[in-house]
Amino acid sequence: MKLDIKILRGDITQIHCDAIVNAANETLLGGGGVDGAIHRAAGKELLEFCRKLKGCRTGQAKISPGFDLKAKYVIHTVGPVWRGGDKNEQALLRSCYQNCMKIAEENKIAVMAFPAISTGVYGYPKEQAAETAISAVNAYKSKNGFPREVLFVCYSKGDEAIYGKLLGFFSAGK
Repeated sequence: MKLDIKILRGDITQIHCDAIVNAANETLLGGGGVDGAIHRAAGKELLEFCRKLKGCRTGQAKISPGFDLKAKYVIHTVGPVWRGGDKNEQALLRSCYQNCMKIAEENKIAVMAFPAISTGVYGYPKEQAAETAISAVNAYKSKNGFPREVLFVCYSKGDEAIYGKLLGFFSAGK
């Protein structure tokens, strides 16, 4: 089955889909950026549920209900902090995407949305992160039936342009 990949610009907490991915920290208890926004939008039940998950290691992923979000699930993954590129960052980032895709398959999640993992306060260069994201998703999709659709949700016009260039999508007037 062919995986459909789309790029959207906007707020990942407002996306209607089966699961959104949270670029979390190792505690899974909220923070800044995407992580904080998801926790705020999902409500206090997400924090309580995440306490029971007892954290997550870099490159790994765990799933929770979406609570007050428009998505049924949140898949939490911890991306690497950029330390110059020679500290296994690319393999860890690739693992984030692969483990999220694996959880989507296990839970028969048809449509999932990814933010640009590790590109905020963790400092991962945006174009390199996007290349890794697209490569990992494409590699995984060829073997499995789920997810059927992946959305790369870009918060900024610049991020949208990076993903668009790498995927060969060009949108006029944006």
